[in-house]
Amino acid sequence: MTSTYLGFFGFTFLVIIYTVYKLRKDNFKTAQGYFLAGKSLTGPIIAGSMILTNISTEHLIGMNGSSYKNGIIVIAWEVTSAIALVIAAIFFLPRFIRMGLTTIPEFLEKRFDGTTRSIVAFLLMLSFVVTLLPIVLYSGAINIESVFDFSTLFNVPKSMAMVYTILAIGVIGSLYAIFGGLKAVAYSDTLNGVGLMLGGLLIPGIALYEIGSGDVFEGLTTVYNFAPDKFDIIGKPDSVLPFSVLFTGLMINQIYFWGMNQAIIQRAFGAKNLVEAQKGLIYTGILKLLVPLIIVLPGLIAFYYFQDSYYETPDLIYPMLVKKVLPTYLFGFFAAVILGAVLSTFNSVLNSASTVFCYDIYKKTINPKVSDAKLVRYGKLVSVLLAVVSITVAPLVAYAPDGLYFLLQELNGIFFIPISSVIIAGIFVKSVNANGAKAGLFFGFTFYILTTFILKVDIHFVHLWGIEFVLNFIIMFAFSALYRQKIDTVEVPDEMVEKSWSLVNIMGVVLVAATVLIYILLS
Repeated sequence: MTSTYLGFFGFTFLVIIYTVYKLRKDNFKTAQGYFLAGKSLTGPIIAGSMILTNISTEHLIGMNGSSYKNGIIVIAWEVTSAIALVIAAIFFLPRFIRMGLTTIPEFLEKRFDGTTRSIVAFLLMLSFVVTLLPIVLYSGAINIESVFDFSTLFNVPKSMAMVYTILAIGVIGSLYAIFGGLKAVAYSDTLNGVGLMLGGLLIPGIALYEIGSGDVFEGLTTVYNFAPDKFDIIGKPDSVLPFSVLFTGLMINQIYFWGMNQAIIQRAFGAKNLVEAQKGLIYTGILKLLVPLIIVLPGLIAFYYFQDSYYETPDLIYPMLVKKVLPTYLFGFFAAVILGAVLSTFNSVLNSASTVFCYDIYKKTINPKVSDAKLVRYGKLVSVLLAVVSITVAPLVAYAPDGLYFLLQELNGIFFIPISSVIIAGIFVKSVNANGAKAGLFFGFTFYILTTFILKVDIHFVHLWGIEFVLNFIIMFAFSALYRQKIDTVEVPDEMVEKSWSLVNIMGVVLVAATVLIYILLS
């Protein structure tokens, strides 16, 4: 147990020392310094922070649990992200950065009106507190508890140990976001990202080495031959994630998440310039093609070891696999990696939520003349409040039938699709006005809740995203025609125009081709 604690605290303190050293000369009293890292982030730092904001224990536990139960078909959540990142880097990001945006809702005011901005800001805050933050904390607590077994160590019920673990993770994560702002989040994410890739690869690497008697490729062949149907990337029409969803709602969700989601795109807003921002997105796309090795492959290996023993509780399968294959002397390091993955997502979302509140709610509607110092202070207070709410809600998250990851995605649909349809209309469709945008938001929000959670329509929720997206546009067109109003053209000042990265188009083509190739090879 001593080696476990040494590994855990050793890596955790390394991240803290590295982050403090990197931030020793920074000024966090200005709003730009606190919320946008002083516009100083480079491509690799942006990519590291983006990937760690995205990948957390809801992926390690949820995605591996889902691949264990449903097979490799769930890889679609990951590899299609590369295409979305290319679209965001080429089409969305240049416009957003040239407009000098701090938040995504700010674009909606410039394109539509202040009310649309406020509605979307409120929906974003709600989505952070209701869906992402509690699930991240809960799934993180599952993994940390599985390594240290606090319930046995302190002789308390497992449910109580989970509550204490959630509280500890929440407090530590809050400190990063509250005292260091976006730059502290970004730099700690980068080092934690290295740890996650190394630690995450250890699990399938050791397992396949053992299964193949010293030959990793032989081990992979053995796992494949044991259950070849688990490696069918196309699947069946009634699969948990049918192949057809790639052509309906999945790509809409991916484009929103990587190109319009404040918690992700804020890292690009903190870039030195457009070139570094685009590099960050492209580098993230490359990493997303590699990530399935740590959040999909272990679940397939787990089926080889445990068969269908844990089909009713798939979110337990990843901790079980870790305990089975990882040497005890690496438990501490792996626990620190897990903690880093949880903290990266938790503190990133807290920072983004406070940014949205301060700029889109407080400064916009309450006190437009607020000073930078006060804005930063309110940002910290909001982070504390959101952290408390999330910590309170997290223990109430129960196991979902298809796992935590699918629960998260199902809940995200409430917010992502209405907001993405309005933003896309704002960028590409000049005839949609503020009345149409608000009608689209209201309809999309109501339609998805009714069809998914109340009427429970027998259509896959990702297909519902696609249906909703189309209906939202019809509603926006109709209301814009019925209630006409002047539409202001968003002009970008000459001094804000920046050159794009010269290789962005070439790298984009390579990433899209790689994604298509993955499907061809695994079909």
